[in-house]
Amino acid sequence: MVYTFEQVHNYYERLVFEEVARQAVDYPGLTAEMLADVACVALNRLPARYVRHDVDMMFYLTEQERHAIELSLDESLKFAFAFVQQRSGKTTE
Repeated sequence: MVYTFEQVHNYYERLVFEEVARQAVDYPGLTAEMLADVACVALNRLPARYVRHDVDMMFYLTEQERHAIELSLDESLKFAFAFVQQRSGKTTE
């Protein structure tokens, strides 16, 4: 039997990566390496939710669960940006 796991991923990864890239313009003092750290810190604060297809997960969520995901994503990213800035001595410029 052949096993294929290429499609399996953490649902939050794409969301976090896209949001860090989108918000990066608000943090010009952070390097690409620091932005990767921001993504790691944010992902470590979120629960692991492994899926094969993002759309499958969204299909089964209630509106309340979707809203909770948005809030937890936002809170995790705020914390992560502040954490990395504080540890690096950088501030928003």
